[in-house]
Amino acid sequence: MTEKDQITYKNAGVDIDAGERAVELMKSHVKSTFTPSVLANLGSFGAMYAPDFSKYTNPVLVSSADGVGTKLKIAFMSGIHTTVGQCLVNHCTNDILVQGARALFFMDYFAVGKLDPLVAEQVVEGLSKACRENCCSLIGGETAEMPDMYQDGEYDLAGFIVGVVDRDKVITGDKVKEGNIVLGLKSSGLHTNGYSLARKVILDVHGYKHSDRISTGRTVAEELLAVHKSYANAVHPLLDKGLVNGMSHITGGGLPGNMKRTLPDSLSAVIDSKAWDVPPIFLFIGELGNVPIDDMYRAFNMGIGYTLTIDKEKLNDVSDILIANGEEPVVIGEITVGNKQVEIV
Repeated sequence: MTEKDQITYKNAGVDIDAGERAVELMKSHVKSTFTPSVLANLGSFGAMYAPDFSKYTNPVLVSSADGVGTKLKIAFMSGIHTTVGQCLVNHCTNDILVQGARALFFMDYFAVGKLDPLVAEQVVEGLSKACRENCCSLIGGETAEMPDMYQDGEYDLAGFIVGVVDRDKVITGDKVKEGNIVLGLKSSGLHTNGYSLARKVILDVHGYKHSDRISTGRTVAEELLAVHKSYANAVHPLLDKGLVNGMSHITGGGLPGNMKRTLPDSLSAVIDSKAWDVPPIFLFIGELGNVPIDDMYRAFNMGIGYTLTIDKEKLNDVSDILIANGEEPVVIGEITVGNKQVEIV
């Protein structure tokens, strides 16, 4: 075999130099999330984190893993990669918030067919921004270049979060009781669920482009890449005061599928769909695709991204705290005797 016939790792599809450049571009973003608890620098084989549990009596670690789903398709076609990382961190933060946990650290998995260091940097920039906002450290992850696994210009993104809560403050839903009211916190859009349906309706069937302006007043990309909202900074002050009986993060399955996960077996929830104004993007998708209303409420959050179940007499105190932290809470339902069902009326 001659020298020109030699096969290198690079012409097999893996560019080590590009990987090293990507790490260099990421470093400043990642380090901006570090706290004194982070013990290892980016590039170590393992990430080390020394948590300060001095404020906890009996700390319990709460973890979650998730992905961004086909929302990534909108990032690919628009060339906007800074928001999906924020969505991922916020989604995971909300998931552990449901049980009362505060985020400690986050790790990501970024997989691509051919690595573009600038795209990788934009994704990590988004991850880092959301980590800072959620007081969470981005301590490590994996960037995998895998030729032939992904089409050019595409990648996958997943995240892993660990948080902490005192055992006696874990929210399980066991304190939810008949007569409790359900508060809804508004979403910022589709968040990270229902994108297969949204893309089918908007892009595939009706042929809209990502840059087209739609009846909501924004472009398709602006609507579909809106950052998945985090509720942690508004909700933790409530948890500190013991004002919450149950919570739900409204992701895949919508209000019916997620609220029932935190209901006791003997109780149900009745949700008044007229209690809030459904955002225009959901109305647009529903009307454009003639989507059955039951499908809409199971695929999308329909404008409510998080729910809190509280004692009725605590409504004023809870609302005041939420409003002071930038939320616009709305009473959307109540807890009734039942069999762990969520009825939308």
